Amino acid sequence: MDVFKPVYTEQNDCQDCYKCIRECQLKAIKVINNSAQILHEDCIYCGSCTLVCPVNAKKVRNDLTRVKSLLKRHDKVVVSLAPSYMSEFPNLKDEQLLAALKELGFAHVSETALGAEMVSQKVNAFLEEKQSGIYISSACPSVVEMICKHFPQYKNYITPFLSPLLAHCKLLKQEYGEDCKIVFIGPCIAKKSESDAFGDLLEASLSFKDLAEWLDEEGLEPELFHESDAESKFVPRRAGRGALYPIDGGMIAGIKDNASTTDAVFMTFSGISSIYDVLKDLNYYRKSGLLFLELLACEGGCINGPGTRKSYSRALKRLEIINRTEPEVKEQVVNFSIDRDFDNIDVAMKPEHPENKIKEALNMIGKYSDKDEINCGGCGYNSCREFAKAYLEDKSEPNMCASYMRKIAHDKSTALLGKIPSGVLIVNEDLKVVEANQSFARIMGEEMEQLFETIPGLKDADLKKIAPFYKLFSSVLATGEDNLERDFRLGNKMLHLSLFTIQRNKIVGAILRDMSQPFIQQEEVINRAKAVNQKNLETVQKIAYLLGENASETEDMLNSIVEFYTLSEDKN
Repeated sequence: MDVFKPVYTEQNDCQDCYKCIRECQLKAIKVINNSAQILHEDCIYCGSCTLVCPVNAKKVRNDLTRVKSLLKRHDKVVVSLAPSYMSEFPNLKDEQLLAALKELGFAHVSETALGAEMVSQKVNAFLEEKQSGIYISSACPSVVEMICKHFPQYKNYITPFLSPLLAHCKLLKQEYGEDCKIVFIGPCIAKKSESDAFGDLLEASLSFKDLAEWLDEEGLEPELFHESDAESKFVPRRAGRGALYPIDGGMIAGIKDNASTTDAVFMTFSGISSIYDVLKDLNYYRKSGLLFLELLACEGGCINGPGTRKSYSRALKRLEIINRTEPEVKEQVVNFSIDRDFDNIDVAMKPEHPENKIKEALNMIGKYSDKDEINCGGCGYNSCREFAKAYLEDKSEPNMCASYMRKIAHDKSTALLGKIPSGVLIVNEDLKVVEANQSFARIMGEEMEQLFETIPGLKDADLKKIAPFYKLFSSVLATGEDNLERDFRLGNKMLHLSLFTIQRNKIVGAILRDMSQPFIQQEEVINRAKAVNQKNLETVQKIAYLLGENASETEDMLNSIVEFYTLSEDKN
């Protein structure tokens, strides 16, 4: 359990449902001892697994304690507030939210959107110098990680600039001194990886969920703060069109408004699946002009990030951003560099597996031909072959295959039923046989044994036609009675039938024993003697309680009967 990473698994909580593997497009998860662990060398920290985990075993690192400690040690801690705050706190005035943040101890609050405006200016100037080619926005850290780790052939397509957050951090450092500490608050988990990689710029990252929790802890209600608080203003100024960045297409709008790039083709895609689909075929692009791709890991943009509370629809969130964004395009002089490369992100290794090894892995889970590869997706992987490759990479375990485990369970139960000397019969609510063993057929007679050879397990046989005691099953099915014991004669045999409920009013099982067998006779006498002994003891104890007498003589006598038959059984 790597609690120091942005996302990790609480191992004891994981229920091996494989839902996170199914959701993860990049399969950045490894199953170890039935627990799904994050593969950090593959993970892009999009946070999808944290949203789908049904038992909340996928955790986001909580940096709240670290930020509280930072506020105690430094008096110049500045908030970089993501522009999606408008959709996260739609009922708050800006002044109310800022006043609450200052009450928590922050010296200043600034909009991350200022960094977005700087990036828009730089990207526009960069594209103006290009004649052709494909270029991808560097705004989303999850997308940057995805390309560098999983599609490294497109690494040079990423525009060579810092993300809006890191650009904003540089601006704040220039404005308030290199000794100021910056904390991001927003919807993005991947910003935590940025704080890890660029600790000199960004101290820590909190989600909107963290902020809401913190305000509750402190008993602060932002809506009660006075709206006209003159001290509660964004610094160094209010952002303009950069505030559109959290909605898909927002960056493109900023670039187009910023300058005169008109001959480029602009496209926006959001959601990991959509981006994956774009990147896997990007090498087929053969046009001679400019293509700029704005790619955002979260569907609909940052307003739908994993750090949001998702209190209302994406459409309303988008509308909130559009309505509250100032339309003015604000040029700003950037006298420091926001250039960067992406060499600090290592490529995720993708080993090639020879066909014979894949076949061996498939055979291990009972997949001997293409027909056996049902590709049900129960393991979380898209196909049996994909699962086999994951196994070869030590990412998956054989017991993740539902069909394989079902077959093992069936084979075990079949073998067990075949070895039991007593007859076993399982019947459904329609009095149709679900399962029967050969011992049942043997006890029931030669005709039944012949039928068993024709229909193994007597599958779907009508109990009314093959057994005279079917009414006992009907009774247990109707009443839901858990246990029923009956003796009855079949020809020259004395049989004992024990019925029990498997699924109430749905499935009933029974054990049938031939009491004429010598070993059964001895066992039954012993069991019944024990039962009589216990019953007599309970009765005598009650009498002794009332009359002050004891029953030791009766107990010794009955125990001697049990001992006698037990010794006889051992000799046989």
